[in-house]
Amino acid sequence: MSTVTTVLLVILIILVIALIALYFWGKKAQKKQDEQQAQIEATKQTVSMLVIDKKRMRLKESGLPQMVIDQTPKMLRRSKLPIVKAKVGPKISILIADERVFELIPVKKEIKAEVSGLYIVGVKGIRGSLETPAPKKKGLFARFKKNKDKKDSK
Repeated sequence: MSTVTTVLLVILIILVIALIALYFWGKKAQKKQDEQQAQIEATKQTVSMLVIDKKRMRLKESGLPQMVIDQTPKMLRRSKLPIVKAKVGPKISILIADERVFELIPVKKEIKAEVSGLYIVGVKGIRGSLETPAPKKKGLFARFKKNKDKKDSK
């Protein structure tokens, strides 16, 4: 066998091993996430709160307790999280919102939120329904792809 064939064969074997390792690692991570989601669902409570402010901030700038910051993984500390500052009863609290819920949370309005610890899982409006944000505009290529699909079906 030539050296090129040998090198390609070794690269192929390494890629296959990497794919197998990623498959099992992904299965393990999915199982862990399902357990965490079940725990969040079990401990969530419905709370009435007045949202003061919401923004994406780094964990250190958010004003969360130091114990919470110490418990988070190092990679997550550098990323920006959806932080919500709200008045829950007489106390002002800083909460972390779920990515799906963050856009639905209105500022300076009262809401009923499903909270699990410091984590906002769901949102409902107290007076009427929440305004859903306007859908994002499609990109140039997405519009052309849509037009192409319509022409093909005719």
